[in-house]
Amino acid sequence: MTRKYDYLVIGSGIAGMSFALKVASKGRVALICKTTLDEANTALAQGGVASVTNLEVDDFEKHINDTMIAGDWLSDPEAVRKVVTEAPAQIRELIDWGVEFDKKADGTFDLHREGGHSEFRILHHADNTGFEIQESLIEAVRANENIDIFEHHFAIEIITQHHLGKIVTRRTPDITCYGAYVLDTATGVVDTFLSRITLIATGGVGAVYQTTTNPLVATGDGIAMVYRAKGTVKDMEFIQFHPTALYHPGDRPSFLITEAMRGYGAVLRNLKGEEFMHKYDPRLSLAPRDIVARAIDSEMKLTGDDHVYLDVTHKDPEETRKHFPNIYAKCLSLGIDITKDYIPVAPAAHYLCGGIKVDGNAESSIHRLYAVGECSCTGLHGGNRLASNSLIEAVVYADAAAKHAVANASHYDFRADVPEWNDEGTRHTEEMVLITQSIKEVNQIMGTYVGIVRSDLRLDRAWNRLDILYEETEKLFKQSKASREICELRNIINVGYLIMRQAKERKESRGLHYTVDYPPVPHGPETID
Repeated sequence: MTRKYDYLVIGSGIAGMSFALKVASKGRVALICKTTLDEANTALAQGGVASVTNLEVDDFEKHINDTMIAGDWLSDPEAVRKVVTEAPAQIRELIDWGVEFDKKADGTFDLHREGGHSEFRILHHADNTGFEIQESLIEAVRANENIDIFEHHFAIEIITQHHLGKIVTRRTPDITCYGAYVLDTATGVVDTFLSRITLIATGGVGAVYQTTTNPLVATGDGIAMVYRAKGTVKDMEFIQFHPTALYHPGDRPSFLITEAMRGYGAVLRNLKGEEFMHKYDPRLSLAPRDIVARAIDSEMKLTGDDHVYLDVTHKDPEETRKHFPNIYAKCLSLGIDITKDYIPVAPAAHYLCGGIKVDGNAESSIHRLYAVGECSCTGLHGGNRLASNSLIEAVVYADAAAKHAVANASHYDFRADVPEWNDEGTRHTEEMVLITQSIKEVNQIMGTYVGIVRSDLRLDRAWNRLDILYEETEKLFKQSKASREICELRNIINVGYLIMRQAKERKESRGLHYTVDYPPVPHGPETID
């Protein structure tokens, strides 16, 4: 079946839904979601949204400087200024959509402070801010008559000139997106979605790693599709490992212990109960995430332990339960009373700072194709994302994409010559173990060789092992009818390759990319790339 929409949105987190809401008054929108609307990284974001709010002590320049420092001076100054200065207006729009941020008794926002921030500027809703935002946007999207929601649909490939029989290379100057081939996972049928504008908002890549805080739908689908379509993908080596995921073997994804807890006063300790961050950074537990994650990794390697502790027992128990009700409940369900007991934590893959390269309008190198949210590389994060900058980036760039798309959509027509998906001669995969085992191998390769600390030798091993899996998987894909499982495996191999290859190309330790072969050197404003 062929469907036609003015706007095709692939992904249903804060980026995809806010874009859909902004363009819905100008045309019909298809919102593609591979599971359900509520399963997105957005819903798992605990900490909050960074925005300059308290003008008595804070200002844009402070937020800009904090972002540049955290990004190890690799951030694009224009992107940083854009997000920081446009953040307050987007916060007001979120509130208009029904998002409720916590306030003090006097009616002002109850602001948190997180690692790398020089001031209290994190707006939040208890310790489940992302869930509050996601629920509010879902309600608004479902109420909008111009948005058709396709849950349990999986985008397999974006449609370009390649599907019209033309040769497309990375040097082709006018690659254009005409829509996407989308699998209905309930029926197994692949439909053709044609669109004037396509937006990729498929989130991150955490499921490429065994230990991750991301939902397991985070398999880098949008990035892999754009890479295969010869689009530009950048900065994939910068994988942020959250320092403090709850250590509970068997849990996948890992439960996140928000950075706001360290901003609240929690202290990192080794298994002997000793504070150790003073050995690594004068900012102690509130140093940027890359530093804290490497410090924890170093302590674990020194002692041979599988985790460290986060200690919040010295804080007022009632205040702790009030500020972190979901963390308190989760830990209590495992027999850990955080007001009395240390919390076992370990780093976990958490956020991708790179992705599909986009400009200030969120447009990719492929014409008529936009990318917003974690799958995109705007230049904001540079070598390391500053805490709580991701949700605000998503809405600022969704707004930019919506304005640019609306201004240009009427200039584009639907392609009448796009062929239907052809799976003639393929069959259903009988041995699912081939797929599940390959996924485990990718997870193990990435965790062992392309993790928090890397080396040339480790990256070479990753290259050789991923190459074998790539050849096996491409052969299996060509023989098989499309399924979510085979497509996700194909995507995580593509994404794993991009992370590893771009890590090999960066011959320095910078931001989140740390290699033993290139000792880190200090960077400052004069080293902006």
